[in-house]
Amino acid sequence: MVDVLDDRPLKGRGTASNRVGRFETHTRLRTDDGWARPGQDGWDEEADLGVPPATQIRLDTSRSVISYNDSPDVNFDRSINPYRGCEHGCVYCFARPSHAYLGHSPGLDFETILYAKRDAPALLAKELRARGYAPKPIALGANTDPYQPIERTERITRGVLEVLRDFRHPVGIITKSPLVLRDMDILAPMAAAGLARVSISITTLDRDLARRLEPRAGTPQRRLDAIRQLADAGIPVSVLASPMIPALNDAELESILAAAKEAGASQGHYILLRLPRELADLMEEWLRHHVPDRADHVLSLIRQCRDGGRNHAQFGTRMRGTGVYAELLAARYKLAARRLGLDQRRWSMRCDLFQPPPKAGDQLALL
Repeated sequence: MVDVLDDRPLKGRGTASNRVGRFETHTRLRTDDGWARPGQDGWDEEADLGVPPATQIRLDTSRSVISYNDSPDVNFDRSINPYRGCEHGCVYCFARPSHAYLGHSPGLDFETILYAKRDAPALLAKELRARGYAPKPIALGANTDPYQPIERTERITRGVLEVLRDFRHPVGIITKSPLVLRDMDILAPMAAAGLARVSISITTLDRDLARRLEPRAGTPQRRLDAIRQLADAGIPVSVLASPMIPALNDAELESILAAAKEAGASQGHYILLRLPRELADLMEEWLRHHVPDRADHVLSLIRQCRDGGRNHAQFGTRMRGTGVYAELLAARYKLAARRLGLDQRRWSMRCDLFQPPPKAGDQLALL
């Protein structure tokens, strides 16, 4: 009889589970091999030695960098993601299941085995020069965060922004990292020309809850400070209260919007928790580890918002949910956003300024 060991929370990581993805033919289980130390029932080498799983950075060799979509749920049709996987370790991240396409676990692998698109700036310049390219706003970081910790050394996001600036191409950034402030020297002039905006994600104002939900992301206060500095620099900034998790952080919706408004945000949004594919099990595991007294209640409310399941992917309702609880959350957001003046739906982004710069060796125009 094999003694299967439970996964235990790891310091600095969003999930301890590393169950395989849906495309794999084999599965993995942590077991007690019988090599116990005196006074112990079993020995977990990683926990005993205090050695956290190290972050690995691998090269993403994709031949293109702009991803296109026709989703009616978002207000952009193209995006750029400089990284696959995300070191922030947010347990609720809807991008986790995408790691299964790479043969990795959407669990711990997602936050420890990262892929960097180091040639993204060069690929982007090539795609923007393509004959017939028609500019529309590009979302930077629609899947994984473009300012996750490895951006400090990789600087791929900054390289992408430099290309967009040189081409005078509109861009909207989605991040929860104060590292975005590093690039204000690029973003402020672009914003002045109507070419840039930033959305800061704030899940909770409770620092302890944030530490457990999103262990390597900036603290809530640092994100509010980032909103303030971006707004002071003239960069349009919105707050994304996301995801709202029933009976866990949804009571903070109005407080998050109010704090962001006070910091300088001029627009607000929210998204109800989504649990596609492997994420549903990972989130349930997290709930039972960290809030066991509320886990069943949270899961019950999630099912009430998802037609009895833990997730549904229908366009039009996947971001907001259905049912009485989801309708109440939507009504609360609508009232709070209207009262705070955060309910404008979108900013205009200029596409008429788009102009590819001359390449090295090109003959300059005389007029």
